Amino acid sequence: MAEEQRPSWFQRFLLPGFAFKGVVIGGGYATGRELAEFFLPHGPAGGLLAILVAMIVWSIICVLTFLLARALRAFDYRSFFRGLLGPLWFLFEIAYLPFLVLLLAVFGAAAGEIGAATFGLPMAMGALAFVAAVAAVTTFGDASVERLFKWMTPFLYGVYVLFAVLALSRFGGEAVAAVGASAPGGGWVLSGVTYGGYNLVGAIAILPMLRHLTSAKDAVVAGALAGPLAIWPAFVFFFCMVAFYPAIGAETLPSEFLLRELDLPLFHVLFQLMILVALLESGVGVVHGLNERIAGAYQARRGKELSPRARLIIGAVVLLCSVFIADRIGLVRLIADGYRALALMLLVLFVAPLLTIGVWRLSARRAPITQQA
Repeated sequence: MAEEQRPSWFQRFLLPGFAFKGVVIGGGYATGRELAEFFLPHGPAGGLLAILVAMIVWSIICVLTFLLARALRAFDYRSFFRGLLGPLWFLFEIAYLPFLVLLLAVFGAAAGEIGAATFGLPMAMGALAFVAAVAAVTTFGDASVERLFKWMTPFLYGVYVLFAVLALSRFGGEAVAAVGASAPGGGWVLSGVTYGGYNLVGAIAILPMLRHLTSAKDAVVAGALAGPLAIWPAFVFFFCMVAFYPAIGAETLPSEFLLRELDLPLFHVLFQLMILVALLESGVGVVHGLNERIAGAYQARRGKELSPRARLIIGAVVLLCSVFIADRIGLVRLIADGYRALALMLLVLFVAPLLTIGVWRLSARRAPITQQA
């Protein structure tokens, strides 16, 4: 038998962070809506500080999650929470499945909003295109998902860098003045922790991407990098937003507002395409995580791998249900009303056990090498 190929440095150190970034960005801050909801109320300076708090939260929790997942050999959320919560693991799944639907509803709503604002398409058409693209990528499992994160990340980062250069050259002075004139509003630490908390679902969704970790050092490096890799576009984007503080907070799509102010039609289309790619990455990360959970249980019970056809059906059904919810509720209400409650769920069933039981398992080296399927 041929020797198994050693994972590349990209798979070990960068892929987890790129995947985490993919789940985080498309859910809202690619459009600026999450940034307006969580950070603008604390003023320009307070918002920037809160974003840095969120980055620290992400890195700490990703390091611990990656370490524990590697120790447990648990690369789907069912196996991971059986190891973390024991017989109470099902409580997480009861809470997580509605969260998953909410996330996909937000992604679908944002895709519909962008399709309508940029290309004049009906809202439903943009959302259905999102459904088709996510289902297509996740049908073929790890290989196609990893290729998406590998090749789309340079495009996404490149567009953000170009946006920063253009935006700061136009209204960077106003942004600097807004930050300099403001004092951090009260509660920015809590907002940073809250925002960081509900986005930690990304650390759970990307568990399948951790199969390539070869050591505890890999887990620590990949986890520490995940926070900065995911947050720096948000920091830059928010800094540009504050040039129009506080009026921009009322915009459904702050990104669309800033692009109108730039008045560069070709870049406008390029940026909106980048947001659609970010939404695609987010949807793929969430649906792939669900598929891997089902695949693990199916393998244990039937002794067979989940077929591409089954993956396609599962993804399509979940996505279509989520898009229907998005159409009924709307993007702003989904983010404002749903995320904070679900952040509390993650803190109770994931973060608190990870910081106690998980840390104890790791420090005592009592994490089992394998988990019962």
